[in-house]
Amino acid sequence: MKKRSKMRRALIAATAVAVVAAVTGALRPKAAEVETAVVRRAPMRVTVDADGRTRVRDRYVLAAPVAGRLARLPFAEGAVVRAGDVVARLAPVPLDEPSARQARSRLDAARAAASEAAAQVTLAEASLEQAQRDEERTRRLVAAGALAPRAAEESALATVTRAVALASARGRATSARADVAQAQAALLYAGEGAAVVLVRAPAAGRVLRLPERSERVVAPGTVIAEIGDTRGLEVVVDVLSSDAARVRPGMPVVVERWGADRAASRDTGRVRLVEPAASTKISALGVEEQRVNVIVDVPNATVPLGDGFRVDVRIVVWSASDALTAPAGALVRAGRAWAVYAVRGGRVRVQHVELGELGDGAAQILGGLRESDTVVVFPSDKLRPGARVTTR
Repeated sequence: MKKRSKMRRALIAATAVAVVAAVTGALRPKAAEVETAVVRRAPMRVTVDADGRTRVRDRYVLAAPVAGRLARLPFAEGAVVRAGDVVARLAPVPLDEPSARQARSRLDAARAAASEAAAQVTLAEASLEQAQRDEERTRRLVAAGALAPRAAEESALATVTRAVALASARGRATSARADVAQAQAALLYAGEGAAVVLVRAPAAGRVLRLPERSERVVAPGTVIAEIGDTRGLEVVVDVLSSDAARVRPGMPVVVERWGADRAASRDTGRVRLVEPAASTKISALGVEEQRVNVIVDVPNATVPLGDGFRVDVRIVVWSASDALTAPAGALVRAGRAWAVYAVRGGRVRVQHVELGELGDGAAQILGGLRESDTVVVFPSDKLRPGARVTTR
């Protein structure tokens, strides 16, 4: 009987313990499910990402040297030309009869002025020679005591004056000869037999652009064609001035999307120049931004491109081969400092960290964490220090 009573009490006690445990477990907060990551040592880099466009390094813009009738161009865009090839022909526009008479009159007047200027030069030369002879005689007489020293000074001044007059006369003669040449050039284009002006390629390359295709009359300075060697391409990258402050010549650059296959069309280059002046541009959101052009050389491009092609560019402004890194998504603000939620013993606690560089979705950890520590990535605002967590 006593034995049965003891068993009953033990059963009741066990049942009570089970009930208490069940109630306690039911009332105990459930562990929060979180996404975690491990702090690791890995290569890391910080890049300035921007769009770029290709540009021919050596571009030649051919313009009409004179007014005339431009013949239809024999080339199309993409045509290969050699240095000295005739790119365009300009037939000068003939002058009408009144204009031709005026041009001939200007030439006659210029020749007369040139002849007068030449005579003035001859007269000035003779005057200078005479002044030099007079100065020599006066110097001998002063040395002999026949004349006062003032006479020698006056003679020397006369020589200098004649020399200045000769220089002035020669300058007027040069100007007059230039006027004659200008008047003659104007008459070269009068009449039907005027010579055709040939515009030649200054260097070998490809025809990049032809603004004028059809035959028409063009003014002096009208752009006829643009020529360049597409094998010598550079990349112009438009970056924010705040990012350009970190970019230096010689920094490595990754150029992507040269072709359709992004993974296969990746090349490396170097920053050659950061332009010293920024320009104001309007962003897609209508915000004014200060932009700077960064020039990148890609010496060993694997995919041939043309002028003005768009590419994606990553300028590597900092890199490390063995950096202690944590996901950037694990960082949270703790006042003015940075912190993470570190997982230890199934619970989280706030761990302040010292940051280095940020880039490629990772943060360089300078202090506060060790390799193999576990941190919560993208922590919820409901997460509290000391809370139990489980990994998803």
